[in-house]
Amino acid sequence: MSYASSSRGLSSHRTSAQIAALVFGIIFLAIGVLGFIPGITTNYEALLFAGYTSEATLLGLFQVSILHNAVHMLLGFAGLWMARTNSSARTYLLGVGVLYALLFIYGLIVPLNGAGNFVPFNWADNWLHLILAVAMIVLGLVLGKDRSTDSSRGPSRGSPGEGSIPN
Repeated sequence: MSYASSSRGLSSHRTSAQIAALVFGIIFLAIGVLGFIPGITTNYEALLFAGYTSEATLLGLFQVSILHNAVHMLLGFAGLWMARTNSSARTYLLGVGVLYALLFIYGLIVPLNGAGNFVPFNWADNWLHLILAVAMIVLGLVLGKDRSTDSSRGPSRGSPGEGSIPN
């Protein structure tokens, strides 16, 4: 299926992969911004640039830092940008999904109260990384396929003589 492009490079009809990348982009951008808002981020006064000693938590659950929030915002902008085409939306979903899978594994290996936890994240972040990894990889694989119709086959006409008046 071919999609016409507008003057801004956005397709007039978005594929499911493009919509998914756009939605994830908006969510990541919002999460990054919310991480800088006192009240939504508890212990806001303990928000540090990076490191496990940043005790600020988004929604009182997810450990955040300035770096953590900035990364979410960058992923959000990337999602908005890559939602422009089906192939780049698929790349975004798969790439960020793999990134989150690696972060989940990293979170299992690195002690949460050690210097290696520089982003930082806690167990709630770690489980969310797993959920995001699975969701984004599955969506990238399922929605990312080009579902163009095979025009060489032509329209289905049914069995010969169907719908015609015999001679």
